[in-house]
Amino acid sequence: MSTRKQLLLSLHRRHRRFLLLCGALLLAVIAITVAWWWAALLLLCGWIAHEAWFADHLFYSPRTDYQYSFPDGTAQQAVSLSEGRVALSAPLARGDTLFLELRLISSWLGRWFDPHVLIGGDRQDFERGVRGRRFLNLSGQEAALAAGELRIRGRHCHLSTSATLHVMRNPDYAERRMMILAPHADDAELAAFGLYRRTAGVSIVTLTQGETEAWSYRCLGLDVTAAARLKGRLRSWDSMAIPLWGEVPQSRCVQLGYYCMQLQAMLADPGAPFPSRESGATDVREARRHNPLRLPADADGLPCGANLVADLAVLLDHFRPQVVVTPHPQLDPHVDHVAATQALELAMQQSAWQPEVALLYANHLHDNDRWPMGPVGHGVALPPALTPLPADGLWSPLLSPAAQLDKAMALAMQHDLQGGLRCKQRLRRHIQRVLVGRRWPATGDSEFFRKSVRRHEIFWVRRLRG
Repeated sequence: MSTRKQLLLSLHRRHRRFLLLCGALLLAVIAITVAWWWAALLLLCGWIAHEAWFADHLFYSPRTDYQYSFPDGTAQQAVSLSEGRVALSAPLARGDTLFLELRLISSWLGRWFDPHVLIGGDRQDFERGVRGRRFLNLSGQEAALAAGELRIRGRHCHLSTSATLHVMRNPDYAERRMMILAPHADDAELAAFGLYRRTAGVSIVTLTQGETEAWSYRCLGLDVTAAARLKGRLRSWDSMAIPLWGEVPQSRCVQLGYYCMQLQAMLADPGAPFPSRESGATDVREARRHNPLRLPADADGLPCGANLVADLAVLLDHFRPQVVVTPHPQLDPHVDHVAATQALELAMQQSAWQPEVALLYANHLHDNDRWPMGPVGHGVALPPALTPLPADGLWSPLLSPAAQLDKAMALAMQHDLQGGLRCKQRLRRHIQRVLVGRRWPATGDSEFFRKSVRRHEIFWVRRLRG
């Protein structure tokens, strides 16, 4: 977790503790002056209200405008939203990725139910109480839009009558040689399964074993160290085996075997080894048995930054990707994700081969743990950007229903996404289902089954050369 997100979470918890203290004092007064059962009833109602409407980790005001700018050359045109349709002011510019910038204003019901916009057969959700600039993803709706037949309406929110359409044109990057950097097993599937399943020249490089937070394996009678070692073995296996479900052979998958939450420290002190925090392992070669080629760290097995960068440089020279897919260093706050992209940048300085384009993804956010909001299978609007980001292009390829199902099954194979919910989490979902109308998919209990199995995948396009 990044320092910024840790501060936001700490502030959120401090506010919650203060409100709980105030509530406890109020209930004590009611119990003493009125009746104990009134206090108990109010306590129950307050807890239900918290689980239904205040349990989301939303670390910003929903009245905040999203801050996005787009590269020079992005086609922009004014549109009007009237009579339930999107009306163009000029012929639709050519492009494959379309975002509609507009203002959303929540209705009073939108403070209690999730506001969303229905666009054709798609749905895109936003924060309760939203009031500000947002960006709808219209990719895949070009035909209806050009014909003036794209229907649009807000539910629990009002749409501005005028908007701006941003149209970006990309090649199909699936037709190029591609390398996907996954800080952990499952990151490649979460961000890009739909992309890599149709990319012939793709390689997948997983940086860590993913051995931390192995509490669920303690029930097997294992101590902390043994549980972490087992989890690391399982997730290393996941990183090599599950891509085959997307037609990526093992000869194009590499597991580097470094340790979770240590990448940032490794890059800060490249010569020092950083063993696992939980398993006690010190030799990355334990996780590399199935790799298709020999790498620099295979000589000594040291988990150090110099070896990580050297490994990536050799892999760039070996696979010669034209496109690299890697975490967005400004949007994705996970420390291993930020460090993965930093390590790639350092490796490119050592490598003789230079990719042309980076496709950046965000599997986590600083400010909103529910993005993409809304139910499974629908579109992906742009995430909150509360401070200006680099003016990168965007590419948002579509996933067919069959591709979405395959992606859900790829996630179901991931050991870290298996298992049921804790009692409190399951009860919260029942409360939100009844009072808020939220729905979760049948494919798995992890929130990633809802967030990642969508009509769109989305990548920020950053030119590296040319």
